[in-house]
Amino acid sequence: MPNTHSAERRMRSSARKNAQNRSRKSGLKTVERNYADVVKSGKKDEAAIALKTVSSALDKGVKAGIVHRNKANRKKSRLAIQVNKMK
Repeated sequence: MPNTHSAERRMRSSARKNAQNRSRKSGLKTVERNYADVVKSGKKDEAAIALKTVSSALDKGVKAGIVHRNKANRKKSRLAIQVNKMK
């Protein structure tokens, strides 16, 4: 248990932010899974639309501090390569 009033506030704030971050990260993983499913189906036009969605979600994750900028850029690059390899 925290000893000071400010430590109590900090604990509540940390718990709230932890819940928000967990929710955002979970949503990001869901978008990535949906993208992977579309790529497996082999539909290139739908995959391109899904890529835009994933890219946008990753950028929002970077903005919120959920994902590091370099990691997001690396993921976007790898996902784009998958779409480009499709026929």
